[in-house]
Amino acid sequence: MTEQLRLMAVHAHPDDESSKGAATMAKYVSEGVDVLVATCTGGERGSILNPKLQGDPYIEEHIHEVRKKEMDEAREILGVKQEWLGFVDSGLPEGDPLPPLPDGCFALQDVDAAAEPLVKLIREFKPQVITTYDENGGYPHPDHIMTHKITMVAFEAAGDPEKYPDAGEPWQPQKLYYNQGFNRPRTVALHEALLERGLESPYGEWLERWKDFERRERTLTTYVPCADFFEIRDKALIAHATQIDPDGGWFRVPMDIQREVWPTEEYELAKSLVDTSLPEDDLFAGIRNN
Repeated sequence: MTEQLRLMAVHAHPDDESSKGAATMAKYVSEGVDVLVATCTGGERGSILNPKLQGDPYIEEHIHEVRKKEMDEAREILGVKQEWLGFVDSGLPEGDPLPPLPDGCFALQDVDAAAEPLVKLIREFKPQVITTYDENGGYPHPDHIMTHKITMVAFEAAGDPEKYPDAGEPWQPQKLYYNQGFNRPRTVALHEALLERGLESPYGEWLERWKDFERRERTLTTYVPCADFFEIRDKALIAHATQIDPDGGWFRVPMDIQREVWPTEEYELAKSLVDTSLPEDDLFAGIRNN
Protein backbone atom coordinates (compact mmCIF):
# COMPACT_ATOMS: atom_id res chain seq x y z
CA MET A 1 0.00 0.00 0.00
CA THR A 2 1.48 3.30 -1.08
CA GLU A 3 -1.29 5.50 0.30
CA GLN A 4 -0.54 7.52 3.45
CA LEU A 5 -1.65 5.67 6.56
CA ARG A 6 -3.86 7.71 8.89
CA LEU A 7 -5.04 6.99 12.43
CA MET A 8 -7.78 8.90 14.28
CA ALA A 9 -8.17 8.59 18.07
CA VAL A 10 -11.51 9.86 19.39
CA HIS A 11 -11.39 10.94 23.04
CA ALA A 12 -13.75 12.59 25.50
CA HIS A 13 -11.49 15.11 27.26
CA PRO A 14 -8.03 16.65 26.97
CA ASP A 15 -5.69 14.23 28.82
CA ASP A 16 -7.55 11.07 27.69
CA GLU A 17 -5.32 10.87 24.61
CA SER A 18 -2.24 10.80 26.86
CA SER A 19 -3.51 8.14 29.26
CA LYS A 20 -5.04 5.83 26.63
CA GLY A 21 -3.00 4.73 23.63
CA ALA A 22 -0.44 7.55 23.70
CA ALA A 23 2.61 5.31 23.23
CA THR A 24 0.86 3.67 20.27
CA MET A 25 0.24 7.04 18.66
CA ALA A 26 3.84 8.17 19.23
CA LYS A 27 5.09 4.91 17.70
CA TYR A 28 2.99 5.38 14.58
CA VAL A 29 4.02 9.03 14.26
CA SER A 30 7.66 7.86 14.31
CA GLU A 31 6.85 5.53 11.40
CA GLY A 32 5.35 8.33 9.32
CA VAL A 33 1.69 7.62 10.02
CA ASP A 34 -0.54 10.71 10.13
CA VAL A 35 -2.27 10.71 13.54
CA LEU A 36 -5.18 12.95 14.56
CA VAL A 37 -6.79 13.20 18.01
CA ALA A 38 -10.44 14.26 18.02
CA THR A 39 -11.28 15.70 21.45
CA CYS A 40 -15.02 15.85 22.08
CA THR A 41 -15.11 18.32 25.00
CA GLY A 42 -12.93 21.00 26.54
CA GLY A 43 -12.77 19.34 29.94
CA GLU A 44 -14.42 22.40 31.50
CA ARG A 45 -15.97 20.47 34.40
CA GLY A 46 -12.93 18.35 35.19
CA SER A 47 -11.65 18.43 38.75
CA ILE A 48 -8.14 19.64 39.52
CA LEU A 49 -6.57 16.30 40.45
CA ASN A 50 -3.00 17.44 41.04
CA PRO A 51 -2.82 18.36 44.77
CA LYS A 52 -0.03 20.85 44.05
CA LEU A 53 -2.42 22.94 41.92
CA GLN A 54 -5.59 22.60 43.94
CA GLY A 55 -6.90 25.89 45.35
CA ASP A 56 -5.21 28.01 42.69
CA PRO A 57 -7.87 30.65 41.96
CA TYR A 58 -6.57 31.42 38.45
CA ILE A 59 -6.75 27.77 37.40
CA GLU A 60 -10.19 27.33 38.91
CA GLU A 61 -11.50 30.40 37.10
CA HIS A 62 -9.81 29.68 33.77
CA ILE A 63 -9.89 25.89 33.70
CA HIS A 64 -11.02 25.76 30.07
CA GLU A 65 -8.09 27.89 28.85
CA VAL A 66 -5.63 26.07 31.12
CA ARG A 67 -6.67 22.66 29.82
CA LYS A 68 -6.46 23.88 26.24
CA LYS A 69 -2.84 24.96 26.81
CA GLU A 70 -2.10 21.60 28.42
CA MET A 71 -3.54 19.87 25.35
CA ASP A 72 -1.37 22.01 23.07
CA GLU A 73 1.73 20.89 24.96
CA ALA A 74 0.76 17.22 25.00
CA ARG A 75 -0.01 17.33 21.28
CA GLU A 76 3.46 18.67 20.54
CA ILE A 77 5.10 16.00 22.71
CA LEU A 78 3.21 13.18 20.96
CA GLY A 79 3.70 14.67 17.50
CA VAL A 80 0.01 14.32 16.64
CA LYS A 81 -2.56 16.64 15.14
CA GLN A 82 -5.60 17.53 17.24
CA GLU A 83 -9.07 18.95 16.69
CA TRP A 84 -11.82 19.97 19.14
CA LEU A 85 -15.37 18.82 18.40
CA GLY A 86 -16.64 21.68 20.57
CA PHE A 87 -18.95 19.98 23.08
CA VAL A 88 -19.22 20.96 26.74
CA ASP A 89 -17.90 18.61 29.43
CA SER A 90 -20.71 16.82 31.30
CA GLY A 91 -18.79 16.40 34.54
CA LEU A 92 -18.81 13.19 36.56
CA PRO A 93 -21.98 13.07 38.66
CA GLU A 94 -21.51 11.78 42.19
CA GLY A 95 -23.93 10.89 44.96
CA ASP A 96 -26.88 8.59 45.58
CA PRO A 97 -29.09 9.28 43.84
CA LEU A 98 -26.94 10.78 41.10
CA PRO A 99 -27.72 14.42 40.32
CA PRO A 100 -28.98 15.29 36.83
CA LEU A 101 -26.45 16.17 34.17
CA PRO A 102 -25.97 19.88 33.38
CA ASP A 103 -28.14 21.36 30.65
CA GLY A 104 -26.44 21.52 27.27
CA CYS A 105 -23.63 19.14 28.15
CA PHE A 106 -22.16 16.60 25.73
CA ALA A 107 -23.84 13.54 27.24
CA LEU A 108 -27.32 15.06 26.79
CA GLN A 109 -26.92 15.77 23.08
CA ASP A 110 -28.88 13.87 20.46
CA VAL A 111 -26.48 11.13 19.34
CA ASP A 112 -27.14 11.44 15.61
CA ALA A 113 -26.77 15.22 15.70
CA ALA A 114 -23.64 15.05 17.85
CA ALA A 115 -22.05 12.59 15.43
CA GLU A 116 -22.11 15.07 12.55
CA PRO A 117 -18.96 17.05 13.43
CA LEU A 118 -17.11 13.75 13.84
CA VAL A 119 -18.40 12.52 10.48
CA LYS A 120 -17.15 15.77 8.94
CA LEU A 121 -13.73 15.33 10.54
CA ILE A 122 -13.50 11.69 9.38
CA ARG A 123 -14.34 12.72 5.83
CA GLU A 124 -11.74 15.49 5.91
CA PHE A 125 -8.92 13.48 7.52
CA LYS A 126 -9.73 10.12 5.86
CA PRO A 127 -8.42 7.71 8.52
CA GLN A 128 -8.20 4.02 7.71
CA VAL A 129 -8.26 3.24 11.45
CA ILE A 130 -10.20 4.80 14.34
CA THR A 131 -9.78 4.14 18.07
CA THR A 132 -12.29 5.02 20.79
CA TYR A 133 -13.90 3.55 23.95
CA ASP A 134 -16.11 0.51 24.38
CA GLU A 135 -19.82 0.74 25.28
CA ASN A 136 -18.90 1.17 28.97
CA GLY A 137 -16.71 4.14 28.12
CA GLY A 138 -13.66 2.32 29.51
CA TYR A 139 -15.15 3.54 32.79
CA PRO A 140 -18.71 4.85 33.14
CA HIS A 141 -18.12 8.58 32.70
CA PRO A 142 -21.08 9.99 30.74
CA ASP A 143 -18.75 11.73 28.27
CA HIS A 144 -16.84 8.52 27.59
CA ILE A 145 -20.05 6.62 26.93
CA MET A 146 -21.27 9.40 24.64
CA THR A 147 -17.92 9.36 22.83
CA HIS A 148 -18.46 5.66 22.14
CA LYS A 149 -21.97 6.31 20.84
CA ILE A 150 -21.09 9.07 18.39
CA THR A 151 -18.02 7.20 17.14
CA MET A 152 -20.08 4.12 16.34
CA VAL A 153 -22.59 6.23 14.41
CA ALA A 154 -19.85 8.17 12.62
CA PHE A 155 -17.91 5.03 11.62
CA GLU A 156 -21.00 3.62 9.89
CA ALA A 157 -22.21 6.92 8.41
CA ALA A 158 -18.97 8.47 7.14
CA GLY A 159 -18.90 6.28 4.03
CA ASP A 160 -22.60 6.59 3.25
CA PRO A 161 -23.41 9.37 0.76
CA GLU A 162 -27.01 9.38 1.98
CA LYS A 163 -25.97 10.27 5.54
CA TYR A 164 -24.90 13.77 6.56
CA PRO A 165 -24.82 15.13 2.98
CA ASP A 166 -23.51 18.50 4.19
CA ALA A 167 -20.51 16.98 6.00
CA GLY A 168 -18.26 16.42 2.99
CA GLU A 169 -17.43 13.68 0.51
CA PRO A 170 -17.96 10.15 1.90
CA TRP A 171 -15.01 8.24 3.35
CA GLN A 172 -15.23 4.77 4.87
CA PRO A 173 -12.73 3.88 7.61
CA GLN A 174 -11.65 0.24 7.50
CA LYS A 175 -11.15 -0.66 11.17
CA LEU A 176 -12.49 0.47 14.56
CA TYR A 177 -10.83 -0.38 17.86
CA TYR A 178 -11.65 0.06 21.52
CA ASN A 179 -8.82 1.16 23.81
CA GLN A 180 -8.29 -1.56 26.43
CA GLY A 181 -5.05 -0.42 28.04
CA PHE A 182 -6.50 -0.72 31.55
CA ASN A 183 -6.93 -4.47 31.40
CA ARG A 184 -6.71 -7.06 34.11
CA PRO A 185 -3.91 -9.22 32.61
CA ARG A 186 -1.60 -6.19 32.36
CA THR A 187 -2.43 -5.04 35.87
CA VAL A 188 -1.87 -8.50 37.36
CA ALA A 189 1.43 -8.92 35.49
CA LEU A 190 2.83 -5.60 36.69
CA HIS A 191 1.52 -6.15 40.25
CA GLU A 192 3.16 -9.57 40.52
CA ALA A 193 6.41 -8.34 38.95
CA LEU A 194 6.70 -5.57 41.52
CA LEU A 195 6.02 -7.89 44.45
CA GLU A 196 8.53 -10.47 43.13
CA ARG A 197 11.19 -7.74 43.17
CA GLY A 198 10.29 -6.72 46.71
CA LEU A 199 8.76 -3.44 45.55
CA GLU A 200 5.48 -1.85 46.58
CA SER A 201 2.68 -2.18 44.04
CA PRO A 202 0.10 0.56 43.42
CA TYR A 203 -2.30 -2.03 42.02
CA GLY A 204 -3.37 -3.98 45.11
CA GLU A 205 -6.51 -1.97 45.74
CA TRP A 206 -7.28 -1.86 42.02
CA LEU A 207 -7.29 -5.64 41.84
CA GLU A 208 -9.49 -5.91 44.93
CA ARG A 209 -11.99 -3.47 43.42
CA TRP A 210 -11.87 -5.36 40.13
CA LYS A 211 -13.61 -8.27 41.85
CA ASP A 212 -16.62 -6.02 42.49
CA PHE A 213 -16.98 -4.82 38.89
CA GLU A 214 -20.09 -6.22 37.28
CA ARG A 215 -18.70 -6.34 33.77
CA ARG A 216 -17.29 -8.98 31.52
CA GLU A 217 -13.61 -9.25 30.78
CA ARG A 218 -12.88 -7.67 27.42
CA THR A 219 -11.40 -9.56 24.51
CA LEU A 220 -7.91 -8.26 23.80
CA THR A 221 -7.27 -8.76 20.09
CA THR A 222 -4.37 -6.44 19.35
CA TYR A 223 -1.10 -5.89 21.21
CA VAL A 224 0.91 -2.99 19.79
CA PRO A 225 4.62 -3.10 20.79
CA CYS A 226 5.46 0.44 21.89
CA ALA A 227 7.73 0.20 24.95
CA ASP A 228 10.23 2.57 23.36
CA PHE A 229 7.57 5.29 23.56
CA PHE A 230 6.46 4.86 27.18
CA GLU A 231 8.56 7.84 28.26
CA ILE A 232 6.93 10.05 25.62
CA ARG A 233 3.53 8.82 26.85
CA ASP A 234 4.39 9.80 30.43
CA LYS A 235 5.77 13.18 29.37
CA ALA A 236 2.55 13.93 27.46
CA LEU A 237 0.46 12.90 30.44
CA ILE A 238 2.45 15.09 32.82
CA ALA A 239 1.78 18.00 30.44
CA HIS A 240 -1.83 17.80 31.63
CA ALA A 241 -0.66 19.25 34.93
CA THR A 242 -4.11 19.88 36.40
CA GLN A 243 -5.10 16.25 35.86
CA ILE A 244 -2.12 14.23 37.03
CA ASP A 245 0.21 14.23 40.02
CA PRO A 246 3.74 13.51 38.73
CA ASP A 247 4.49 11.97 42.13
CA GLY A 248 1.32 9.87 42.15
CA GLY A 249 0.67 6.16 41.69
CA TRP A 250 0.48 6.47 37.92
CA PHE A 251 4.26 6.69 37.71
CA ARG A 252 5.29 4.30 40.49
CA VAL A 253 6.17 1.34 38.28
CA PRO A 254 9.83 1.67 37.19
CA MET A 255 10.16 2.11 33.45
CA ASP A 256 12.50 -0.88 33.03
CA ILE A 257 9.91 -3.15 34.67
CA GLN A 258 7.14 -1.82 32.45
CA ARG A 259 9.21 -2.43 29.33
CA GLU A 260 10.23 -5.93 30.38
CA VAL A 261 6.92 -7.20 31.76
CA TRP A 262 4.33 -5.54 29.52
CA PRO A 263 5.81 -3.77 26.48
CA THR A 264 2.53 -3.30 24.58
CA GLU A 265 -0.71 -1.32 24.54
CA GLU A 266 -3.87 -3.31 24.01
CA TYR A 267 -6.96 -2.90 21.87
CA GLU A 268 -10.17 -4.73 21.08
CA LEU A 269 -11.03 -4.94 17.39
CA ALA A 270 -14.69 -3.90 17.24
CA LYS A 271 -15.25 -3.57 13.49
CA SER A 272 -13.17 -4.52 10.47
CA LEU A 273 -13.92 -4.26 6.77
CA VAL A 274 -10.63 -5.97 5.88
CA ASP A 275 -9.37 -9.50 6.48
CA THR A 276 -7.05 -9.86 9.43
CA SER A 277 -5.88 -12.69 11.71
CA LEU A 278 -6.08 -12.41 15.48
CA PRO A 279 -4.20 -11.67 17.60
CA GLU A 280 -2.65 -8.68 15.85
CA ASP A 281 0.38 -6.53 16.64
CA ASP A 282 -0.56 -3.66 14.31
CA LEU A 283 -3.69 -1.52 14.09
CA PHE A 284 -3.12 -1.42 10.33
CA ALA A 285 -2.99 -5.23 9.94
CA GLY A 286 -4.92 -6.10 6.79
CA ILE A 287 -4.56 -2.56 5.46
CA ARG A 288 -0.81 -2.31 4.84
CA ASN A 289 0.21 -3.75 1.47
CA ASN A 290 -3.41 -4.19 0.35
